[in-house]
Amino acid sequence: MSSVRHIPVIVVLPPRTLLLDVAGPIEVVRKANLDQAAVAFDVTYVGPRASLPTSIGLEIGGIAPLPDRLPDGAIVVLVGSADVIMNVDSTDVSMPALDERSLADHTDDGLIVTWLRDTIRDGHRLVSICSGALLAGRAGLLDGYDCTTHHACCADLARLAPRARVIENRLFVEDRDRLSSAGITAGIDLMLHLVAQLIGPACALAVARYLVVYLRRGGGDPQLSPWLEGRNHLHPVVHRAQDAIAGDPARAWTLADLAAIAYASPRHLSRLFNDHAGMSLTDYINRLRVSLARELLGQTRLDLEHVAERSGFASARQLRRAWSRFNATPPSQARRSAG
Repeated sequence: MSSVRHIPVIVVLPPRTLLLDVAGPIEVVRKANLDQAAVAFDVTYVGPRASLPTSIGLEIGGIAPLPDRLPDGAIVVLVGSADVIMNVDSTDVSMPALDERSLADHTDDGLIVTWLRDTIRDGHRLVSICSGALLAGRAGLLDGYDCTTHHACCADLARLAPRARVIENRLFVEDRDRLSSAGITAGIDLMLHLVAQLIGPACALAVARYLVVYLRRGGGDPQLSPWLEGRNHLHPVVHRAQDAIAGDPARAWTLADLAAIAYASPRHLSRLFNDHAGMSLTDYINRLRVSLARELLGQTRLDLEHVAERSGFASARQLRRAWSRFNATPPSQARRSAG
């Protein structure tokens, strides 16, 4: 029986927590936990207060104290905060005055910065959502790293962390063990990216479809995995065909085979595939076969003929021809890079 890999996820809640920065990314890991059994994300919410009001005026409690140490391999999610919280009940006289809240918030921010500086070590992933990057920057944890934040906060981050390389107009940025997002819904994109890395693109895709979001990338982001390309749609017929191909890309697929699986006529499936995936069925199959060939080149010592055979190509020549359509360098370069 295979054992489950447990990954601690420590969510740090600052004053005036922007609730969507928490709910969006953590819904991704909640659904990922339900969709597979190889990896379990163990989520804990921590902060300088046991309870706090969020951006929309909803108070949340049960927040654990900032821990003295973090487990190895922990993912620390540092969420953003709102400048002004929604006043949902103007008759609530128990709330402290604005200037008192501001002083307490400033103190709590300082506690988080100190805790980050003292606690984050090698082997911990630091994931900042939205303006959470400002706290990471103040702690010096982005020095020497590429990073981003909400577009309204980029100038502040550059000022607070002058040794960080702040990149604007990006949904998210990954630089070694520092990951940062532009904020709010971009936190979902970043967490989907992590799920794809830690579990696999199929799980990330299933979660994205459940959340009814696109697996988006900005113009300067790393290239989208071939396993995820052409899947930013909601058409069930096309998804059925794509799921079948992804499950066995080396199979000698025919249009008739896929049409039967997708419950559509061959002509209708071809039209739907081009309309919704943005490419032909042949292109989609070849993209996945080339990706499979790349994995075999990096992980085995098979010669190119055997790599081609295992990837579903009739010959090494056919593999090279398909490879050249999607890569600027030859297959041999992929093997050298992997070595």
